[in-house]
Amino acid sequence: MAAWGRERTVWRDAGRAGRALLFAVLLIPSASGLVRADDLRYLRVGTGPPAESYFPIGGLIAGAISNPPGAPSCERGGSCGVPDLIAVATATGGSVANIEAIRDGRLDIALVQADVAMWAAQGTGPFRGRAVDNLRSIANLYPSQFHLVARPEARIQNPGDLKGKRVSLGEAGSGTLLHARQMIAAWNIRESDIKVRFLRSALAADAMSAGSLDAFFVIDRAPVPAVGELAKRQPIRLVPIAGEGAEKLKKSNPLLIPSIIAGGLYDGTSDDVPTLQLGISLVAAAELPDDLVWGITKALWHPATTAILAESLSQGTQIRLATALSDLGVPLHPGAARFYRENQVAR
Repeated sequence: MAAWGRERTVWRDAGRAGRALLFAVLLIPSASGLVRADDLRYLRVGTGPPAESYFPIGGLIAGAISNPPGAPSCERGGSCGVPDLIAVATATGGSVANIEAIRDGRLDIALVQADVAMWAAQGTGPFRGRAVDNLRSIANLYPSQFHLVARPEARIQNPGDLKGKRVSLGEAGSGTLLHARQMIAAWNIRESDIKVRFLRSALAADAMSAGSLDAFFVIDRAPVPAVGELAKRQPIRLVPIAGEGAEKLKKSNPLLIPSIIAGGLYDGTSDDVPTLQLGISLVAAAELPDDLVWGITKALWHPATTAILAESLSQGTQIRLATALSDLGVPLHPGAARFYRENQVAR
C-alpha cells in the first residue's frame, strides 16, 4: 500500500472509532487564532505526521474537547467538551515543528515529546540560544518507544553498524530527527559516515520496501502503523538500542528510561527488543486563558474521552489521569494546575 493509502487508512480507522466526536476535527490549517465570534471559539491543535500515533490521537482529543453550539449534551451521549469551542487539528512534522508553531502563535496546543519541550523551554540542547518561553504543560499522555527498523540483509545488529548504510533519521521538524542525531553520536557515528535521508516513517517504510533504504528511525508508541504495514509486506529487523550508547543517552537525558518492544507486535518479530522510551505531552501556549485550559483539561480527563481513546487506539489505553503529571518537561499551565489541584491529582 502506498504511503498516502496507509495514512488515509489510519485516519479513517480513527474516525470510525471516534464516531461523532470527530465532526469538528478538520485536517487543514486554521486561518485564524483563538477568536470569539458569536460566542464561538476556535483552537488550533498540532498533531504529527500521518501513519504515526500523534495524528489520530490528536484528532480524537480535538474532537473530544470541542463542544459547538447546538451539540447534544454530555448527559445525553453528546459532546463533553468545552462549551462553544471548536478545536481544529492539523497534521504537522512533529515535536519541533509544533513547538516552533506555538512560539510563533500558529498553534494553541500540541502533542510533543516531553524532553524536546524541556530543551525548548530551557534553551538547551538543540534549542541552545533560542529558548521558547511560552510553553506550558497540560498533561503527560503516553510513552513512546525508540524504533530503529532495518532490512535483515543489511546486517545491522546495533546502531554502531549504521556506518556506510542508507539511513533515514526522520523528517525535518520532528523529535525523531533530534533523537536520531543524538543516538548516532552516542555510537560515535557522524552524519557524514552514513548516507542520510530525512523521511517521515511512512515514506521511509516505502523507501525500504523499494530497496533504496537500509534502516530508519521513528519514535512512537509501538506498534507504529507504518512499521506494522511494512512488516506485513517484508521481513524487518528491530535493532536493539542498549549497551554503552544507550547509557550515554540516559545519562544526558533524565526523561529517557529503558523500555521493551514486545515480541509479536510486528509480523516476524518474535523476540522482545530492548530500547528507550520517553513521554508524549500535551502542551499549550502560556497566553491561553486559564479558564479555557481548565476546561480543556477537564474535557481531556472526562470518562467519555478516556473511554474513546482506550477503545480507538492501542496508545489510548496508556492515557490515564494517574500518570498525567509524570515526567513533564515544562511547568503546568495555571489552568491545568487548577484542575489537578481541585481533583487532588498529585505528581
